[in-house]
Amino acid sequence: MLLSVAAAEKIVLARVPPLPGEDCPLKNAHGRVLREPVVADRDLPPFDRAMLDGLALHLANATGRRQFAIEGIQAAGTIRHSLRDAAAGWQIATGAPLPRDCDTIVPVEDLELAGAVARLRRGARLPEHPGHGVHRCGQDARAGAVLVPVGTRLGPHDIGIAAAVGRGTLRVALAPRVAVVATGDELVDVETRPAPHQIRRSNDHALRALLLAAGCATVDRFHLRDLEQEIETELRRIIAEYDWVVLCGGVSKGRFDFLPVVLDRLRVERCFHGVAQRPGKPFWFGVTPRQTPVFALPGNPVAVLICAHRFVLPALALASGAAAAPEQRVALAAAVAGPPDFTLFVPARVTTDATARRVAQPAPVHNSGDFAGLAGTDGFVELPPAPRWRRAGAVVRWHPWK
Repeated sequence: MLLSVAAAEKIVLARVPPLPGEDCPLKNAHGRVLREPVVADRDLPPFDRAMLDGLALHLANATGRRQFAIEGIQAAGTIRHSLRDAAAGWQIATGAPLPRDCDTIVPVEDLELAGAVARLRRGARLPEHPGHGVHRCGQDARAGAVLVPVGTRLGPHDIGIAAAVGRGTLRVALAPRVAVVATGDELVDVETRPAPHQIRRSNDHALRALLLAAGCATVDRFHLRDLEQEIETELRRIIAEYDWVVLCGGVSKGRFDFLPVVLDRLRVERCFHGVAQRPGKPFWFGVTPRQTPVFALPGNPVAVLICAHRFVLPALALASGAAAAPEQRVALAAAVAGPPDFTLFVPARVTTDATARRVAQPAPVHNSGDFAGLAGTDGFVELPPAPRWRRAGAVVRWHPWK
């Protein structure tokens, strides 16, 4: 009996083990999932900081005056000076610490500087309130505050924050080594000129790109011919060597679909085989004795990419401890027909209507082998079996390609 998409997802997420944590140098941490928070090691900023070039002074003592003695220059990266004469000021550079007893910065554009004297330009005025041009100590965060929470997939700004608080090493989820295995005698390498009865390999290239973008450390590609003994020998080695295994093709019930029986002989526990979805009905999922997840996807390219987005990527995110991404919804621009007892995954283009609502225009492919039909689409909609979810205007789940 075929599982529903929801039931298949539940099983996959329940059986995929969490990835262990490891210490990672900051320079290699981009794209990894954080396992311990990044906290501020001191107040941010750590001192009252000048946000512009100008003259630092004490506003209350400067009110009513237009000329000020300059006691010196406070440059960025220098020890903080003090204001000796309450009616004077310090010339200051952006990023420099605010001299003691100063509370305001007059922009350099409003000043005429002549030697040790600063004058307000004609028409310029002093700031109305103290604090002008000053980035106050601790204004951004206090020491001990969590700046990047656990579960964050580290982007450039997260790396910058970690560097700013002295984290040269971060605790992250292990980035799994993944084997992507394409099966089929009809497949040839990309560089090969195919014979009329052959096609170039594309599934393993697409999956490798997808998994690398999702944070996997290594994604190695393999090709196995439709020879049962060869498949068993090579899969035995691959399953022992890699953390995750994703297979394409050879998983249905045809004469040369050897994967289900070979995986049984390799003691890979079959969690399910067959999901009430289109495309991707023959989808197979199991777990090895050492808890290596094995995803066996149908061989047609559209089914491969959709099953990977719908099941493999969420499982990888969960295993990594990544914070759950919010579910996206769109409105259908047109009705979609299909078998009433299957969930449909339909490629689509997304636009915004006059009310700023996101709308998906279905762009059905000719069949699940029509990889070229995905060009120009932004992702796919998920349409449950209930007919009401397939009418124009229905708000449905959206899965972007990127």
